[in-house]
Amino acid sequence: MTLTPSPSWSVRNVASALVIPALVSIPLIVMAQEAIAPYCSDLKRVADLAMTNERFASISAKPRDGNFSESNLALTGWNDCSVYGGRIYTCDSHPTGTAQEAQQAQEKIFHDIQACLGNSWAEAKDRSSLGFIVLHHAEQPVSMTLSRDETDKKEYVVRLILFGRSN
Repeated sequence: MTLTPSPSWSVRNVASALVIPALVSIPLIVMAQEAIAPYCSDLKRVADLAMTNERFASISAKPRDGNFSESNLALTGWNDCSVYGGRIYTCDSHPTGTAQEAQQAQEKIFHDIQACLGNSWAEAKDRSSLGFIVLHHAEQPVSMTLSRDETDKKEYVVRLILFGRSN
């Protein structure tokens, strides 16, 4: 006697074979998305702009004191994003109460940025120092710094500065 599966049995097994792996991968996708910093897509856009001839002209808005202008592209969760001289983009992290908290924030931001921007960006260890991390693009004349700073209100921030270097 030969058993032949019914058509409905075959459809259920095929559907299970397709649906169950997809359901299992959903938590992995959610975990991966949570691991990416909320400002990642904004940072990628700003980094891409830094590699153009126009640099940050398209995101420069209302002029401020000096050669600064407000930016109409702020990194999600960051403060006081602005453009300086058309070639430099800067933002401050949320303030912390202590220098140690700022150091921990700087380390986390550094790792978040590496995860966000990938292998084309690396730390320039020979240009980094205590409280100052320099990253550079492997193929483009673009650099980024993450420095810790104390504000006038005696709070501490991590300052991100992204700039296009001359060739």
